[in-house]
Amino acid sequence: MFRIIAAFTILLTVAACYAPVAQAALFHPKTRTLANGMQVVVIEDHRAPVVAHMVWYKAGAADEPAGKSGIAHFLEHLMFKGTPTVPSGQFSKIVARNGGRDNAFTSYDYTGYFQNVAKDKLDLVMRMEADRMVNLVLTVDDVKTERDVVLEERRSRTDNNPAAQLREAMSAAQYMAHPYGIPVIGWKHEVEALNHADALAFYKRYYAPNNAILVVAGDVDPNAVIAMAEKHFGPLERADTPARRRPQEPPQLAERRVIFKDARVSQADWRRGYLAPTRSAGESRHAVPLSLFADLLGGGTTSLLYRELVMKQKLAANAGAYYSSTSLDQSRFMLYATPSPGVSLAKLEVAIDATLVAALKDGFTAKALERSRTGLLAAAVYARDNLFTSPRIFGDALTSGLSVARVEAWPDEVRAVSMEQVMAAGRAVLDMRRSVTGLLLPENGEAK
Repeated sequence: MFRIIAAFTILLTVAACYAPVAQAALFHPKTRTLANGMQVVVIEDHRAPVVAHMVWYKAGAADEPAGKSGIAHFLEHLMFKGTPTVPSGQFSKIVARNGGRDNAFTSYDYTGYFQNVAKDKLDLVMRMEADRMVNLVLTVDDVKTERDVVLEERRSRTDNNPAAQLREAMSAAQYMAHPYGIPVIGWKHEVEALNHADALAFYKRYYAPNNAILVVAGDVDPNAVIAMAEKHFGPLERADTPARRRPQEPPQLAERRVIFKDARVSQADWRRGYLAPTRSAGESRHAVPLSLFADLLGGGTTSLLYRELVMKQKLAANAGAYYSSTSLDQSRFMLYATPSPGVSLAKLEVAIDATLVAALKDGFTAKALERSRTGLLAAAVYARDNLFTSPRIFGDALTSGLSVARVEAWPDEVRAVSMEQVMAAGRAVLDMRRSVTGLLLPENGEAK
């Protein structure tokens, strides 16, 4: 399971890198930008009479006003309340009655809404999605009720989860200035203060066709989908959406450590994050090589960290690495490890650091690099087989400022990466001065 998840993650990250346009293509989408600025992407897949319909807004947690953390995710919840033509709470019920399913998600760089339906129901869900883009009706009671729902979500997912609390603290330590250090769900005290005016202000500021991307994948005729988009989204007026300008990180010159102790912790855990470039921030030339480096170092049971720490030294029950380059601003290169019974975090960390030093000194074999390269390229095939994966790849990439051509060209970039580029990327990123190490311990536990 880990390998599948890791491969999918890496597929998304590599798809979002800085590759020049190449001849190869992955999904062969048809694209159109409506007169009001809305981008439309259509991916044909005629193997089953179903459709994935997704609307992505270029507005996420990192675009929130200062002191209003959680408002992007809060509005995601409120978007299901209703419009003059779709009564409150009926949106998902209508989708379900028509044999489909729907949901939404919020990240730092985007908010997305999707429906999976039979192809003859596409017009219905597109009409409803266009309706709530501009006609959302919110009452004060709606806001109060849904705010309580969000607060309960935070309690269950973060406040009652020591591992989640550690990750939250590490993010805050990693990003001192950039809003990536603020949790997507928001700080509790700020969520408690969110009100009706806050929600409407964010909605009117960012929810507009010129700030949205429509992605449709499935058993469709692209020209018919574009005509349908013209019918439902085309009449909507543009908004004066601001440019995405965020506070940036100052130079990071000192290693940071976060130690979280809690009585609920029964299993110690170790994590480390390094500030890393993306395709649009920092040393972007390292993005594709860094994706391969992450796979070689910690992308599954054949990776160096797993073989060395779990299989050979038996110091860890699990160990790995992951990296995402699809964020709009600088991302993180992450390492993680869980100690074996009786092994201290201090001993495990010494072994991890020694493994990293050896990796940067000795590199990897040509065979290992080809295995990782093959795995990434194979993930593209799997993406074509999943109706939901392809629109996720495009939405993730396009809301991060990339083009359709760059998504289509990524296999050529993966093929072109040399071992020298992989090692240069690893040496550039694994700098302790730009790292945050996190330790999760029992209440009376010690790292040593």
